[in-house]
Amino acid sequence: MKYLQADFDNYRKKFDKEKDDIRRLANEDLIKEFLPIIDEFEIALNEIENGRDKIGLGLLYKKLLKTLENHGLKHIDALGKKFDPNFHEILLKEMSDKEDGIILEELQKGYLLKSKVIRPSKVKIAENIKN
Repeated sequence: MKYLQADFDNYRKKFDKEKDDIRRLANEDLIKEFLPIIDEFEIALNEIENGRDKIGLGLLYKKLLKTLENHGLKHIDALGKKFDPNFHEILLKEMSDKEDGIILEELQKGYLLKSKVIRPSKVKIAENIKN
């Protein structure tokens, strides 16, 4: 009877873990679909002149980000950091007096969902002139 009870407990734990994995993956797909919308919000906010439109759009943008952050979305901080292939994707290199591999510009924001990279930051890095 004890073996049967232990087997049932193991089955229940496995089932609960699979259920959590399915829920997490469903959230990941949904959040990935929102990333281009976030990009478009940022472009629109930079293009709109000051006024009520910009304020209203800014409030919507902040609320969308806050909602996604509550579900585990985090921006990958890249600017000024050392290039890390786990979090960044190099699109351009530029000659600079800075150390090799320092990120000079973030061309597209990258994001983490919990601790998983769902989109790497697309970056321009420094290539030291002295080398």
